[in-house]
Amino acid sequence: MNQGHTVFSQIIDFMPRYEFDKFVKKYDGNYRRRTFSTWDQFLCMIFAQLSYRESLRDIESCLKSQSGKLYHMGIKGKVARMNLARANERRDWRIFAEFAQTLIAQARPLYIDDSEFIAAIDGTVYALDSTTIDLCLSIFPWAEFRKRKGGIKLHTLLDLQGSIPTFIEITKALIHDVNILDLLIPENGAFYIMDRGYLDFERLFILHQAGSYFITRAKDNLKFIRVYSHKVDKPSGLRCDQTVRLTGYYSHQHYPVHFRRIKYFDAEQNKDLVFLTNNFKLSPMIIAELYRNRWKVELFFKWIKQHLRIKAFYGTSQNAVKTQVWIAICTYLAVAILKKQLKIEMSLYTILQILSVSLFEKIPIYQLLTGNDYKNITEVNTKQLLLFNF
Repeated sequence: MNQGHTVFSQIIDFMPRYEFDKFVKKYDGNYRRRTFSTWDQFLCMIFAQLSYRESLRDIESCLKSQSGKLYHMGIKGKVARMNLARANERRDWRIFAEFAQTLIAQARPLYIDDSEFIAAIDGTVYALDSTTIDLCLSIFPWAEFRKRKGGIKLHTLLDLQGSIPTFIEITKALIHDVNILDLLIPENGAFYIMDRGYLDFERLFILHQAGSYFITRAKDNLKFIRVYSHKVDKPSGLRCDQTVRLTGYYSHQHYPVHFRRIKYFDAEQNKDLVFLTNNFKLSPMIIAELYRNRWKVELFFKWIKQHLRIKAFYGTSQNAVKTQVWIAICTYLAVAILKKQLKIEMSLYTILQILSVSLFEKIPIYQLLTGNDYKNITEVNTKQLLLFNF
């Protein structure tokens, strides 16, 4: 049964506090901070994400209006605009980045059976892409992008089995997407699906040598020679399935072995798509279908931009921006974990909308989201112990 916890504190119960404290200690997050701990900062920022607060003053006003409930929400420090601004400015953003990795490790097993098609592939399937978040150059001078425009890029490696991000890198918008391949640790047997922006044969050969598979699209100026042609079912949309090798001087040096070139006609877009891959086992239609699933990373970017606070920022420093983005990712993961552990059928968007207007309510979260009688439900993941157990 519910022990008088607010909805907000029940959400926070899905996050392992002891893991968070490890990263706070690792990066000295609470050094010389007596009245406003890193945990207080984290909870205030989570509240801002869930309730769609517009500014630090907005966060302060809303929390102070419910000052009698803050202790029970886990916020024990003094909530003040300057305290929160100073914390976002100075506390190391890596605390929240590494804690997000802990939540990723917790969320991924919960979504392992979400997609039957992806589950049938022998190996993890990832989609790699980036999205640009525009910033005002006069306010964020460190985020150079164009002459009169600033911006950052959110580079994301998305596990297509459940749409859980497994790797995120935040850079200036000037950084080209292909450079992110240098930061990836290739996983043996995994598939990496990328668009043409990541077509660099030297880096792709590193993936190949690590035992990973890549699927990307060819550029129009690709220089190659056909070594062998495989039979294809042309009524299905396939035009060719070839084993090829590169003929360009530098490209052949960077990628000296054969790979596969598949041409497919997309009737919906009314155009030919040419895929390149180093996997020779899967059928060409499955290769085309895997690339089509890359749109899930675009949906992920669209979702977090629409439903989380990562387009308008509470601070202007690089540390404050990264802190806010990583806490937004933690919020997304916490709701994703909650959805699976409570076996909620509704979408993440609907869950967020309900939670946003119920954070201070003292009602079991399962009852709030399903309407079922809480007396017949054993509360999930509560940390409150009972003194007597009859």
